[in-house]
Amino acid sequence: MNFLVTGGAGFIGSAVCRHLCGNPAYRVTNIDKLTYAGNLASLRPIENAHNYRFVHADICEDRTILEVLHHDDIDVIMHLAAESHVDRSIDGPGAFIETNIVGTYRMLNSALEYWRRLPDEKKSRFRFHHVSTDEVFGDLPFDNGIFTEQSPYAPSSPYSASKAASDHLVRAWHDTYGLPVVLSNCSNNYGPFHFPEKLIPLVILNALDEKPLPVYGAGANVRDWLFVEDHARALAMVATQGAVGESYNIGGGSERTNLAVVEAICDILDSRRPRSAGRRYRDLITFVADRPGHDRRYAIDASKIERDLGWTPRETFDSGLARTVDWYLQNEWWWGPIRREQYAGERLGEARKGAA
Repeated sequence: MNFLVTGGAGFIGSAVCRHLCGNPAYRVTNIDKLTYAGNLASLRPIENAHNYRFVHADICEDRTILEVLHHDDIDVIMHLAAESHVDRSIDGPGAFIETNIVGTYRMLNSALEYWRRLPDEKKSRFRFHHVSTDEVFGDLPFDNGIFTEQSPYAPSSPYSASKAASDHLVRAWHDTYGLPVVLSNCSNNYGPFHFPEKLIPLVILNALDEKPLPVYGAGANVRDWLFVEDHARALAMVATQGAVGESYNIGGGSERTNLAVVEAICDILDSRRPRSAGRRYRDLITFVADRPGHDRRYAIDASKIERDLGWTPRETFDSGLARTVDWYLQNEWWWGPIRREQYAGERLGEARKGAA
């Protein structure tokens, strides 16, 4: 089976490529534009694999996409390429519109043209798997509620609005043109190779540098956390076994407040790499002004994918977080250049309503 993974040099995309390449019956083509969050070093474990190929291209280049589809005889498109950081979407929403909406539109058109020309046997096997986020559903009260596949869309940020729009386009190309699609919406991912603008790697690396550990507001916002390798397994199952036209929610069943996540990282680091003079990493926690439109709580009902496809997460939050901290402690070769040359931990997304 031949896969095309878009955004395969990103955090989740690289995990998907590494997972798929572990199956010798699969061939994987990775297309990535290599923006700031795309990092070929994340693919070092498979860069010389016989069943892996990288193509440096933009998903908005529809002719290039079509050429790759034909050249590599693609059976499954796994569309992960996206701008994904909420804070960056507040500072500069234009890139999110271009990549997440226009890029998805161009991917769908290329896929449709390719699919229509396939012989019947290959046509019946083809899938377009669109990978999305739970943030399209908006937020939940702190004390009740959970996102299901039937939850109404209510995005709060430019990022989540752009992903909601792309979800609607994918469903429209299925309903209008018959393109065989599957969709998935996931909760917050964490794990190795995570660009350090996101909460967990940012806190780990700031702590190692003895810098303040920023927590928005009172740290009461709640997220459901999903280990990235568990997510990669789930995505492969959705792409190969999911029912056409269906969507699947993927979550880790591990709700935590942001403050609890930061405190858990501090406690692991206290045991792995203690600070001098008996000081604790929790002493570095600093509460900062909240970001605009900060959703209160996300929670995923993953019972459909568990029931229909037999997927369950292998990592608990505690085991996955320990693995993640250990990985960052052992792999400065990967994150060191990023902290020195691309992103040193500065605050993003401070725009306010009504600001000039």
